[in-house]
Amino acid sequence: MWSTIKEKLRTLKPARLIVMYYFIAITLSFILLRLPGVHIDGQYINLIDSLFTAVSAVSVTGLTVINVSETYTTFGIVMMMLILQLGGIGIMSLGTFIWLLVGKRIGLRERQLIMTDHNQYNLSGVVKLIIEIIKILLLIEAVGALLLAVYFTQFYETWGEALLHGVFASVSATTNGGFDITGQSLLPYANDYFVQTVNIFLIVLGAIGFPVLIELKQFLSNKNGAFRFSLFTKITTIMYGILLALGTLLIFIVEFNKRFEGMSWHEAFFYSLFQSTSTRSGGLVTIDVSTFTEPTQLVLSILMFIGASPSSVGGGIRTTTLAIAMLFLINFSRGRHQIQVFGREIHLIDVYRSYAVIILAIMMSMLSIMMIMVLESHSLIAVIFEVTSAFGTSGMSMGITPDLSTPSKLIIMMLMFIGRVGLISFLFMIGGNNQKAKYHYPKERVIIG
Repeated sequence: MWSTIKEKLRTLKPARLIVMYYFIAITLSFILLRLPGVHIDGQYINLIDSLFTAVSAVSVTGLTVINVSETYTTFGIVMMMLILQLGGIGIMSLGTFIWLLVGKRIGLRERQLIMTDHNQYNLSGVVKLIIEIIKILLLIEAVGALLLAVYFTQFYETWGEALLHGVFASVSATTNGGFDITGQSLLPYANDYFVQTVNIFLIVLGAIGFPVLIELKQFLSNKNGAFRFSLFTKITTIMYGILLALGTLLIFIVEFNKRFEGMSWHEAFFYSLFQSTSTRSGGLVTIDVSTFTEPTQLVLSILMFIGASPSSVGGGIRTTTLAIAMLFLINFSRGRHQIQVFGREIHLIDVYRSYAVIILAIMMSMLSIMMIMVLESHSLIAVIFEVTSAFGTSGMSMGITPDLSTPSKLIIMMLMFIGRVGLISFLFMIGGNNQKAKYHYPKERVIIG
């Protein structure tokens, strides 16, 4: 029987195997969160809420129907950190690391799975990529944990308590998990610019994309001055910076005479900067987003829908998807049929993929919004905010998550799962095998616009 199962798994497409592995990870996480000693005495969590928390943690989203600090023991918090690591590093990254530790040979099949999980286009160097990802991510988390733990000693009575809060905050921010053990996200540090700055850097480093971090490391260690950044890194970094700056500016302008009225310019700026940073996929907040005006909430929803960069800890349609779509529109408006940028030409298949992802994401989000609106009595903007937060694996919420009915929770879980796995993998999972056409029909023009 085992040989039959192995043979069936071997015939599955990599995208379908990746999705299956994430389902297994959610199941294991659900079991971990139901272990004895995980919950504080007297706290009862039903099965659907435990499953919701497991999906949210594996997808590193942060939407939650429970208060982590009031629900889980220290052992439970450690389990949560392990699940966040699993979701942040990625199923295949962690699996590859374990295979290497036990001396297992990484074969062609495993390399194909790694390539699919991290949206790579070739097999060469994928194992080295995984090793670099894990080393960089753990280093970032360690530095963040040390900085925050030392700083937190002024707020907590014991070093152990400060260390627990520092490590959890660092893991949550770096993996863009969005969970907290303060019970109030980062609202207690709303005026603490040191904590906010550290978290901003951790969120950005987690969401900007592992290939970007690897290339940055290579650039810093390069001594001959001949290093060249890839097109992916250039487009990703510029698009990420534009979204971060534009989000900060829009929030600052819209709320300056409203929610930020009476605040100093630097308070308003840090509120705007942190919330804009967090929309990439961070989920942590320093202000109650339900107190923002609807235009700002809509801006935040759009930013969360876009999400983080590919091959990062975040979800959404991804920054490069939006960048390629915009570049196509700019070039098309100038009468060009090719996208030329930084002395390179983008493949037409990547343009197709970008628009396929955007269209599918919009359709899926609109359907989810309509279904939840039928099931619930919350305002439209609150539901839009919740749906885009789930799909972008951000974790921000206007406070409606615990009040959702079971069917609505299932919809949100599905969005978090697809947002983490990625729409490209999801499309390949439901689609057939790639096939080249054996013949072509005569081409005919269709009137457009």
